[in-house]
Amino acid sequence: MSTIEQNLQAVRDAIAQAAFDAQRPPADVTLLAVSKTFGADAVLAAARAGQTAFGENYLQEALDKIAAVNLALPQGGLAWHFIGPIQSNKTRPIAEHFDWVHTVEREKIAARLSEQRPAGLPDLNICLQVNISGEASKSGVSPADLPALARAVAQLPRLRLRGLMAIPEPETDVKRQRLAFAQLRALYEQLKADGLALDTLSMGMSADLRAAVLEGATIVRVGSAIFGSRNYS
Repeated sequence: MSTIEQNLQAVRDAIAQAAFDAQRPPADVTLLAVSKTFGADAVLAAARAGQTAFGENYLQEALDKIAAVNLALPQGGLAWHFIGPIQSNKTRPIAEHFDWVHTVEREKIAARLSEQRPAGLPDLNICLQVNISGEASKSGVSPADLPALARAVAQLPRLRLRGLMAIPEPETDVKRQRLAFAQLRALYEQLKADGLALDTLSMGMSADLRAAVLEGATIVRVGSAIFGSRNYS
């Protein structure tokens, strides 16, 4: 068993335990393997171990990796999620090559993704990124501005608004971690009560996975716990 395969199993076990403690079916939580800075070989190793959903932050790196993986796996079957910041001039390749986008925070970006999504592809799944901790350095729509953005995005063609995403301020205490995730869940539930058909809470990473699952995460974004420490040099 490869290291990546062992790590994947450990993360799946952690998700299953947290789901059990939350009295939720483990199948309700999708593991998104964040493969940024790791090569196509790492993605293929994870895919051979049964992983199907992969998250990428850096567009050009992602496009090269997707092309390499598609050559090695012509049968497809993988889902690619864009989870990095989105510049206006990068929306077309994102719309053309990804299945999900987690980081929409402006109507302008959503409109460009809608216009540029090829008609022959399924609707692009969208999560709105919320700046749940109010950090000046963090991306995301404010909770106050979220309802208007959600209503606007829900109306755009070739997009499917699925839910919300957040990267809260780092905390080591599980109770404090849960507070931020509970705030995001409350915003999500309010949007659903207002009539939006949402089903996705993208929250939780390697260090706060348990807290996120306990608070209702349906997608957890895990990188280092699967692939190891990153080298950004």
